[in-house]
Amino acid sequence: MNEQVVALLQNPLLMRIGILLLLGIGLMVIVRVVRASLLHRISGTDSRYRARKVTDFIAYLIFILLILVVFGQQLQGLSVTIGLAGAGVAFALQEVIASIAGWFAITFAHFFKPGDRVQLAGIKGDVIDVGVLRTTIMELGDWVDGDLYNGRVVRITNSYVFKAPVFNYSAEFPFLWDEITIPIRFGSDYAAARSIMENVLQEIVGEYSEFAKRAWQEMIAKFLIEQARIEPMISMVADENWVTFTLRYVVDFKARRRTKDLIYTQLIERIEKANDVALASSSLVISVDGEPEKQPPH
Repeated sequence: MNEQVVALLQNPLLMRIGILLLLGIGLMVIVRVVRASLLHRISGTDSRYRARKVTDFIAYLIFILLILVVFGQQLQGLSVTIGLAGAGVAFALQEVIASIAGWFAITFAHFFKPGDRVQLAGIKGDVIDVGVLRTTIMELGDWVDGDLYNGRVVRITNSYVFKAPVFNYSAEFPFLWDEITIPIRFGSDYAAARSIMENVLQEIVGEYSEFAKRAWQEMIAKFLIEQARIEPMISMVADENWVTFTLRYVVDFKARRRTKDLIYTQLIERIEKANDVALASSSLVISVDGEPEKQPPH
């Protein structure tokens, strides 16, 4: 029995496996110490996340190098067998290989990064992690109205970047264009209404528009794209019911709903205080036979 144990311990393959396990454990300890030291000194969620990812990547790379060093001679002898088996493995794991290729594309081609708001594989949300095989997204919308989290975490294979369009709401510039419409009653002072809207937009998004202008100039320098109007814009159109004012403005991609709420609140308050401007609305009256009849707006 003892001779069998000694023979096993003297087995070159088992010895190499034992050496690799010891080196792996030592590497894990070193990585934990280095990570704790780095994260303690780094402030900011984004920087801490990147430090963790870089540390993990370097650890994986070192472990692969250790495998090549420990089993180098065995791998040379098995090169032909490994080559033949590799074709079958590649076919069986084509989705995994495509996901790894997708990770390289995401990382080095700048498809998106953690913190970006994207729509990928029909899922809209904020990227909270990019792994070698999967991208993790905190989902927005669905049964929740507006750009709000619904609490569902979605993991999507990285291979989807080659199969479907990737919509990035914050890639090259961190803003979106948004619009709201305000109906104004016929007979109102339209110049006064426009002035109220211009003042509200300037107070709420005016400062951000200046920031967006600089970001757009960087876009023009980088891409073949025409100049666009970044300043708030108001247009008017009339129909049979009322005069509709459309307010177009730029907004931070994560503050669209909050900004819209502020604009609507200020507009309604100021229009209601104005003597010569009134919001339009339609009303219904019930006729004698019980059928609703639409009345002209008032």
